Amino acid sequence: MPQPDHPELTLEKLRQTASRIEKYVNLTPIHRWQDPWVIDQVGDGELYLKLEFLQQTGSFKARGALNNTLTRVKADRNQGVTAVSAGNHAIAVAYAAKTLGMSAKVLMHRKANPFRISKCQHYGAEVVLVDDITRAFALLEEIAESEDRIIIHPFDSAPTLQGTGTLGVEIGDALLNLDTILVAVGGGGLIGGVASALKQLQPTIEVIGVEAVGAAGLTKSLELGQPLETVTVNTIADSLGAPLHCEMSFKVCQQVIDQMVLVTDDQMCQAMARVYDGLKFALEPAGAAVIAALAGPLQGALKGKRIAAILCGSNIDESNWMEFLLRGRNLNGSLT
Repeated sequence: MPQPDHPELTLEKLRQTASRIEKYVNLTPIHRWQDPWVIDQVGDGELYLKLEFLQQTGSFKARGALNNTLTRVKADRNQGVTAVSAGNHAIAVAYAAKTLGMSAKVLMHRKANPFRISKCQHYGAEVVLVDDITRAFALLEEIAESEDRIIIHPFDSAPTLQGTGTLGVEIGDALLNLDTILVAVGGGGLIGGVASALKQLQPTIEVIGVEAVGAAGLTKSLELGQPLETVTVNTIADSLGAPLHCEMSFKVCQQVIDQMVLVTDDQMCQAMARVYDGLKFALEPAGAAVIAALAGPLQGALKGKRIAAILCGSNIDESNWMEFLLRGRNLNGSLT
């Protein structure tokens, strides 16, 4: 069994993490999707969906947030936590803090979806709205120092990657002999952790990352051979809009990703409509990105393969979801 370059991402460490967070997270189900549209994409292959949007907080982010709080926060000092996020990570940090009885202060963009802001507040977090999410990382350091809080990075830390790695362990244990795994990509924390686990459990698996055309930071970083310090983001998939990439998660991604593909906003809307009309799952754009890839850049390429795809999130308000759903249905040529 191949070992990862990073010593904190061994299969032993990931299984220890799974045991640590087990009582706070859901073992999300896996569903084999079979319908005429799927057959058109995979032929006589098989498509399994990991329904991670059913996770606590509505996304995979709860895994890393909980592992950080359980391993790094010193309860005897009454420490709190802090984080910066477009939404899902902030919600997860708020949930982890509330679950474990500590305070959370999260920084979010002033234009963040009000639904996500209110969800953070529902879990008891103090929300600070900022105009520049990139500069917010510097403010985060100040808050951590002055208020004795632990910074929980959305994707660039060993505890975060260990948390997402537990998702890979669940997939690898449940689905043997996979040919391909499809994973949506923002900062790289999800694919880095998931693929680190799967490459140890099933060394021949092909790992394909899916980025938004309007937030292709990891694709460009991998092409350059170094992480981009700033990324221009212009996509409806705000959960995929990492404003920068970082050294540790980037190096892990370099090791474990076999291919990157890009999907457009229109393709994600089409995928949202296909998933809802076929399965009645209401996903955010990022959660549907992997399905968009099947019908877009990967169309026909995975026929006959045994495929797993992670539906990673569903944190979207009703009005935006309906707008994107109708946009996708119109593009698909169907109003049913």
